[in-house]
Amino acid sequence: MCMVIFAPLFAIFAFATCGGYSGGLRLSVDCVNKTESNLSIDIAFAYPFRLHQVTFEVPTCEGKERQKLALIGDSSSSAEFFVTVAVFAFLYSLAATVVYIFFQNKYRENNRGPLIDFIVTVVFSFLWLVGSSAWAKGLSDVKVATDPKEVLLLMSACKQPSNKCMAVHSPVMSSLNTSVLSEIQSGETLKKGKRIASLIL
Repeated sequence: MCMVIFAPLFAIFAFATCGGYSGGLRLSVDCVNKTESNLSIDIAFAYPFRLHQVTFEVPTCEGKERQKLALIGDSSSSAEFFVTVAVFAFLYSLAATVVYIFFQNKYRENNRGPLIDFIVTVVFSFLWLVGSSAWAKGLSDVKVATDPKEVLLLMSACKQPSNKCMAVHSPVMSSLNTSVLSEIQSGETLKKGKRIASLIL
């Protein structure tokens, strides 16, 4: 039962690290004509990672003209599915914990409670697997789309050897990496905890 109690904590950690994420990167474009340069181009993005809607302007190094660009990709579907599964898993784990602790007698009265519990657990275990796999792929796409080197390739000024383009700051992805690991761990905890509880009952 301890595993079932810890499952909500893993679920909270999983959806909090993803749903509450915001990050950014900083680039610099140093033109031959220094007055046209921009050494601090900040690009911010956040959950639900509709990156194609994240726009920013960069110098073209051809007078005062600016180039308007957007990041590539949309990982919102996998991110939102990930968070939704985590939230519902948290709510179910919390409810199951309350039942195990305070309503043991009613839970044991007939086989309907354990049967429903088992079916819901199987469904959630499947959703955990799908959700973590989908978000792992989505996170991989986010990392590629927000890689400063990839973003620099979108800029016309950076295609000219005379201009110097550099990545000043890369996005920190450690919390998003943790979110995937937390979801996998939460799914395993939920599944093992329910299996142990069923054996006990």
